[in-house]
Amino acid sequence: MFVTRLISGIVLVILAIGTLYFGGEVTCLVTLMISLIGVFELMRVYKLHKKLPAVIAYLGTIGYYALLYFEKEEFIIPMFIGYLLVILAVYVLTYPTFRDHEVMAAFTSLFYVSVMLSYVYLLRERAHGGYLVILIFVCSWGSDTLAYCTGRLFGKHKMSPKLSPKKSIEGLIGGILGAGILGAIFGIIYNEHVKAVDNAWLIFGIIGAVGAIPAVIGDLAASAIKRNNDIKDYGKLIPGHGGILDRFDSMIFTAPIIFYLVKYFV
Repeated sequence: MFVTRLISGIVLVILAIGTLYFGGEVTCLVTLMISLIGVFELMRVYKLHKKLPAVIAYLGTIGYYALLYFEKEEFIIPMFIGYLLVILAVYVLTYPTFRDHEVMAAFTSLFYVSVMLSYVYLLRERAHGGYLVILIFVCSWGSDTLAYCTGRLFGKHKMSPKLSPKKSIEGLIGGILGAGILGAIFGIIYNEHVKAVDNAWLIFGIIGAVGAIPAVIGDLAASAIKRNNDIKDYGKLIPGHGGILDRFDSMIFTAPIIFYLVKYFV
């Protein structure tokens, strides 16, 4: 199991590096595909993945990314309003085929998965985005790894015993501090090789630490959904890891937070 998980992790890192290196159409398309799979996995939780609300969610995701790619951001809010109207139209015109929580799940999936993950692409498209987007992985995957190691070594106080018994407060602190340290190291490298920024080590260290906090929330939120619906994993696409939402759950919340921290402080 460990070997399988390790190999899958290495492959994911290689794919991530390739995707982010090329940027533009490649990053947009890959992020779109990941979002579509994520929406599919979430809809499958509610047994909607082959039904009309899910189809609308898939089309909404494609439409949203098209607006981003062609830089038509002024149409995004109108699109969201239209998306809600279409979802509700299906709800009322097919009543009582779908329950209210199913319709809300279809509506939420666009935001919870597609919009949040799109910030990986949006950050990549900023100036020096090829470097800055690394912060998302530092705060999500990096903090998760460091939290796990710290928890195994020093964990005594359970953070959420009913939801995630293996996670500890010590692990949480270790993950946040670890992400802060990684962010500071990133800042030093960024300052010397990319662009000079005053107190870069401090700014990026704070961004790393702050970005690690929503990563934990994203991880626990995904776990809560699985527990409420009695499933172990969202899918089996990634051997040893599960589905897209099992691997990218923390990144869902980290990506937009990092985007705006970088936008306002760097």
